[in-house]
Amino acid sequence: MGNHRILVINLGSTSSDAAVFEGEQEIVSLSVSHTTEELDRCPDAEAQMVMRKALIEEVLREKGVPLSSIQAIAARGIGATGRYSAGAYRVSARLAEDAKTALHKGMAAGALLAYQWSEELGIPAYLYDVVWTDEITEVARVSGTPAILRSGATHTLNTKAVARQTAADLGRSYGDVTFIMCHLGGGISTSLHQNGRIVDTTATDEGTFSADRSGRLPCDKLMRLFLSGKYSESELKAMLRGKAGLIGYLHTNDCREIERRIAGGDKEAELIYRAMAYQTAKDIGALAAAACGRVDAIVLTGGIAHSQLFTGWITEYVGFIAPVLLRPGSMELLALAQGVGRVLNDEETAQEYLPGKTVL
Repeated sequence: MGNHRILVINLGSTSSDAAVFEGEQEIVSLSVSHTTEELDRCPDAEAQMVMRKALIEEVLREKGVPLSSIQAIAARGIGATGRYSAGAYRVSARLAEDAKTALHKGMAAGALLAYQWSEELGIPAYLYDVVWTDEITEVARVSGTPAILRSGATHTLNTKAVARQTAADLGRSYGDVTFIMCHLGGGISTSLHQNGRIVDTTATDEGTFSADRSGRLPCDKLMRLFLSGKYSESELKAMLRGKAGLIGYLHTNDCREIERRIAGGDKEAELIYRAMAYQTAKDIGALAAAACGRVDAIVLTGGIAHSQLFTGWITEYVGFIAPVLLRPGSMELLALAQGVGRVLNDEETAQEYLPGKTVL
């Protein structure tokens, strides 16, 4: 990619990450965790955008990087719910307006902020590998009931970037490999990448449990639980996300603490932590079947991929399928810069935002 100066923003539910890249060289970065009190003062996406904008601009001033030197904005953001292809979308007034209604306030604020800076600076702004990227095949889309259509939304941004880099490390192109990518983070997802597309996924709500999410659950037992009348709506939601997973069983989502407990002889901690690895391996095995067993590599990425204990258990289960490669951490900021860099270099064409419409 050329040496365009790109401001990258990735706004999460409780964090603000940003960086300035020249080509693939990061020259300034920041990562801030927001307190509950701070976020409570900003009840909607627009208020959060204003707060986070001021924060990022202050850091840029302190680092001596004027906004006038920025040539493009790359954001992890969100518009209207729909089915979108991978790659870049030019941030438009319509996209920014639709983002205001999104449930994820952080990513909504990211889209709004990208549009705001684009207008103020007179430069293009893009979303890349948006949350609703959905490339899965039609046979994979069938759920089992006509009332529900499976979605391919997954950890697209990080897994595609890691897959591209891993393919390059192997002397291959992303379009020529078949990888099973497993993102091990607060949520765990598994995706099958073939010919440069994510053709099937096991999303965070239908695969293994994770830090605070239940993942797959037996339908009949779940329905009886919901119809029992014993729990409020908020309590039921918490059983699926919030007080489920590692938090539900072990009352912590800190894997380092769990591993310390295991090292100290805590058998319950070992059982639950291994069960999460076991279920992750089952997700990988299912996608290996979808690939007819022809898999070039299984790639483990995300924060928990730093854990030798956890990745070692997964490798024990699935190592017979294909080589297991570790790519710990996340490269979301670099992935955003690389993606928009390809657009600026005319290697990719940015797509038109058409809310709710299939654009594959």
